[in-house]
Amino acid sequence: MGNITSNNHDKIVHIDALKNINLQIKCGERIGVIGGNGSGKSTFLRLCSRIYEPSTGTININGNISSLINVNIGIDPESTGRENIKLRLVMLGYNNDQINELINSIIEFTELNQFIDLPFYTYSTGMQMRLAFATSVFIKPEILIMDEWLATGDKDFQEKAEKKLNSIIENSKILILASHSKDLILKTCTRVIWLENGVIKKDGNTEETIQGYFK
Repeated sequence: MGNITSNNHDKIVHIDALKNINLQIKCGERIGVIGGNGSGKSTFLRLCSRIYEPSTGTININGNISSLINVNIGIDPESTGRENIKLRLVMLGYNNDQINELINSIIEFTELNQFIDLPFYTYSTGMQMRLAFATSVFIKPEILIMDEWLATGDKDFQEKAEKKLNSIIENSKILILASHSKDLILKTCTRVIWLENGVIKKDGNTEETIQGYFK
């Protein structure tokens, strides 16, 4: 499951990123995913997001998914902020009527004002993060998948961004959050899956499961 194959000088290297994963996530659960580098967290999130397909086994998903693994996916530096918002919404599956209904609210949320019709590459890092973040969080997912907590890169914007993100999490039916933050996992998650070398080392109650990991 989650195999990766590469060809290096005619030598095929086969890596099982995840092995023998068997679990069920129910409506209402807030799942934390922990583990060191190479443990399989990213592959697990991408399988749940339908970015990857399992090489063996099956994944059954019931509900619409929004994945905030990389908020910069789909950004075109040459296009304006307004054009990038439309592009991102199309990638998220929105139709023209839905885009027209959302776009003004997203632009207002970014606080980019007169900069919204300038090319994205002219934006500062903070402005770029505002636009990418705002477009990603104006969604109503049943299943929300995140890799670490989103940051805007702008201290003045952070409080509003966190409020918006918390609202999305509260209204989602399932949350899957990979993080290295003990405090964030404790605050947000009801259950934790600890991955190690591609297998589940522990799966259970948040406080009990993280005791052995965060030392």
